[in-house]
Amino acid sequence: MSESTSETPREPSPGRPARPPRVGLFVTCLVDLMRPSVGFAAAKLLEEAGCRVEVPSQTCCGQPAYNSGDRGTTRDLAEQVIDAFAGFDYVVAPSGSCAGMIRTHYPELFHDDPNWLPRANALAAKTYELTSFLVDVMFHTRTGARFPRRVTYHDSCAGLRELGVQNQPRKLLGTVEGLELVEMAESDVCCGFGGTFAVKYGEISNAIVEAKAKNIAESGAPVLLAGDLGCLMNMAGKLSREGKTVEVRHIAEVLANMTDEPAIGAGD
Repeated sequence: MSESTSETPREPSPGRPARPPRVGLFVTCLVDLMRPSVGFAAAKLLEEAGCRVEVPSQTCCGQPAYNSGDRGTTRDLAEQVIDAFAGFDYVVAPSGSCAGMIRTHYPELFHDDPNWLPRANALAAKTYELTSFLVDVMFHTRTGARFPRRVTYHDSCAGLRELGVQNQPRKLLGTVEGLELVEMAESDVCCGFGGTFAVKYGEISNAIVEAKAKNIAESGAPVLLAGDLGCLMNMAGKLSREGKTVEVRHIAEVLANMTDEPAIGAGD
C-alpha cells in the first residue's frame, strides 16, 4: 500500500481531538497480501474522520510466532513494529486480532525488559481496532455509506474479548443507508480460525466453523460482515465448500462504499 495523507479536517465534534491526529495505519499481513482493498477502505474512513493517515514500512505484528511459543521471533518482530509506529498519535488496524496483539500482548512480551517495556506500553496505549477508533476516539459514526442489503455480523474473538469491540461496528452499520442488520445465533462464538489454531487442530477448527456456517445460513442474510480478515477467509472458505452463496466482506469495505471488489473467496 502507498502512503496516503489528508490535509482537510472535518468539522469538530464534541470529544474529538482538537487537531487532525497523525494516524499510522497498521495494514496487517493478510490485508496486504490477500485483500488490499480493506487497507484502502480503512485509510479512506480514517481520512474522512479527520485524520492524517500514513502507512509506514511495517512487518508482521508477531502473533503467529507468539501463538506458537516462539518468543524470540515475536520480540524481533515486535521491536520493528514499535520502532515503525513510535512517532504517531495513534495506531489503527482493520483487525481486532492484530490490534489485540499489540495492545494486550506486547506489554506481556516485554514485561521483564526495562528498556523495551515503556515503549511497548506507550504503543499499546495508542493502538485501536478500526471501528473502535472511529466511534470511541474520533466520534465519527456517520460515514455516508449506502449498502441496500441484509447483512449479518460475526464478532471476532480477539476484537471482542481483548478490545471490547462489539457495539462499535453495529453503531456504524446502523447509519448505512439501506442496510438491514440481522443478528445470527451465537454471533460472538469463535469461527474456528484462531490463526495457527486452524493449522494445528484442523478437525476441531472445522467443527467450529461448520457450526458457524450453519448459524450464518440460518440468519437468512445474504451478506456476512466482520472486522477480521482471517475470520472472514475461514468462514468464506467453509461457506463456499458447502455450496452456500453468502457474500463475505470486511466491514471497512461497506462503510467506505468500496464494494466493487469481488466478495472474499469469490475470485475475480
